[in-house]
Amino acid sequence: MQKAFLSEFDDVLGSVREPLLVLDTSLKVVGANPSFYKHFRVTPENTEGALIYDLGNGQWNIPKLRQLLEEVLPRNSVFNDFEVEHSFEYIGPKIMHLNARKIHQKSSDAQQILLAIEDVTEREYYKRNLEIIVEARTSELAKARKTAEKEKATAEEALLEIKKLKKQLEGEKTYLTEEIKLEHNHENIIGKSDALKYVLYKVEQIAATNTTVLVLGETGTGKELVARAVHHSSPRKKRALVKINCAALPANLIENELFGHEKGAFTGSSARQLGRFEVANGATLFLDEIGELPLELQAKLLRVIQDGEFERLGSSHTIKVDARIITATNRNLEQEVKKGNFREDLWYRLNVFPVTMPPLRDRTEDIPLLVAFYVKKIARRLGKDTPIVPKLMMDALLHYHWPGNVRELENILERAVIISSGPKLRMVDDFDKPLAGLRNTHKTVGTKTLEQVERDYIIQVLEQTNWKVSGKNSATQILGLNRSTLRARMRKLDINK
Repeated sequence: MQKAFLSEFDDVLGSVREPLLVLDTSLKVVGANPSFYKHFRVTPENTEGALIYDLGNGQWNIPKLRQLLEEVLPRNSVFNDFEVEHSFEYIGPKIMHLNARKIHQKSSDAQQILLAIEDVTEREYYKRNLEIIVEARTSELAKARKTAEKEKATAEEALLEIKKLKKQLEGEKTYLTEEIKLEHNHENIIGKSDALKYVLYKVEQIAATNTTVLVLGETGTGKELVARAVHHSSPRKKRALVKINCAALPANLIENELFGHEKGAFTGSSARQLGRFEVANGATLFLDEIGELPLELQAKLLRVIQDGEFERLGSSHTIKVDARIITATNRNLEQEVKKGNFREDLWYRLNVFPVTMPPLRDRTEDIPLLVAFYVKKIARRLGKDTPIVPKLMMDALLHYHWPGNVRELENILERAVIISSGPKLRMVDDFDKPLAGLRNTHKTVGTKTLEQVERDYIIQVLEQTNWKVSGKNSATQILGLNRSTLRARMRKLDINK
């Protein structure tokens, strides 16, 4: 059985870029992938069969590693992002995030530990020195300002340059701050279903290239998580993932956000502003809800994808950029092309490598894992003990249709954790109402289109909340949507009170 497992390990995980180790219950190394040997400069002969603490002549006898394997992991079947800082003899000081998971083999009681090692040394050092970098840049800007004031003839030109540098620094800092927040609150794509495994397989296939990726799927399925997975597995992972929601802004503001503008380009534009394409130069740009992009902007986006160039608003100067494009939509773009709402040539450019995120109702075997993950995460954030999920409640969750997918599941669980005061999770009182309604809808789903089912359910939730769109106990809260997205869906589906 162990040979079969090692064979599967070599076939499936051998190409994974991050170092991986498999340990037995006595913490001896059963096997490792090529990335481990290359990264830590050790050989299979000196690794396999050895106690992990004895690797590298005892260099792996690290107190925090012992704490993870001997104290933390025995109480948890999975533990992610356990930070270890250590200096190795041959490769120097390293900061590592350790992700450990117990593995139970099929048809056997045997158990192993999968240890994934992420080298975050460069990123952590950069974050730790971020304040110093900002202070140094601020000091430079102050000196430049004083110099400009002394030379009256060049004062205006120098001031514009300072504003440009300051704007660029603020843009980089905004996205870096967002990325740091996401690193500390990263939500892995949770699940073990075949449908989800296929998505992750496609992510591994495409991540290392610069090919444009189109992520498809219903609202709330986790399309942005797929985009982040592609970015973080790509050579561009050291830069921030820059994103924009095409449904959240009107047409004129989307164009400004994407391409930027020059001073005086329009009323109120008192300074030059960099667009998201410039910020994403050398990184990845994620265009969410691409199906909502106005038709007049699609030609300009097509040009950037084809030629890698554009002009800011109010400028004739052509700017060249190298940004990897990932788009996402819950619309059927092929149908939108037929209706004349989406350019056919842009559709072909975006549809090079589609990845479809399956709806939650098609991967119900993942629901118990998702419930355990979110209940624990939400309870920790609220400062509560993790409640137990009763079997009856889990059965109800497994039989629910989940029109809002994972986002709706998380929102329902958060409300449940908030109102639960005992050791068991208690569901909110109104959960059964949309559940019962959806069961009835599900019986007739074969006679309705997806848009009709979606329209019926949104109307049902709106009537349940007395047409309260946003705020506490509102339709957006039940559906797991933001206000602008819900209003856009209501306009598209012709829903009026």
